[in-house]
Amino acid sequence: MNKANLVEKVHEILGGTKVQAEEVVNTIFDTITGSLKKGDDVSVAGFGIFKVKARAAREARNPRTGAMVKVPATTVPKFQASKALKEAVK
Repeated sequence: MNKANLVEKVHEILGGTKVQAEEVVNTIFDTITGSLKKGDDVSVAGFGIFKVKARAAREARNPRTGAMVKVPATTVPKFQASKALKEAVK
């Protein structure tokens, strides 16, 4: 399933226009992204938790050349699935 399929599914359930359904989907993704940018966690009951994790700077090896490369510190998004989601997927 991709974003277009998700918009189509929202359109089927809510009715209205596809443009309105796309706005709903975009608003959800934008809200989650905005909260993660601020460093907040986003918890969706029965689905999971979106978190931001800080990665420290480190040195890694380039597998092609074997040379050591410095990897800068960064923040990355993480998703922790809820127990209900894990059980539903089994």
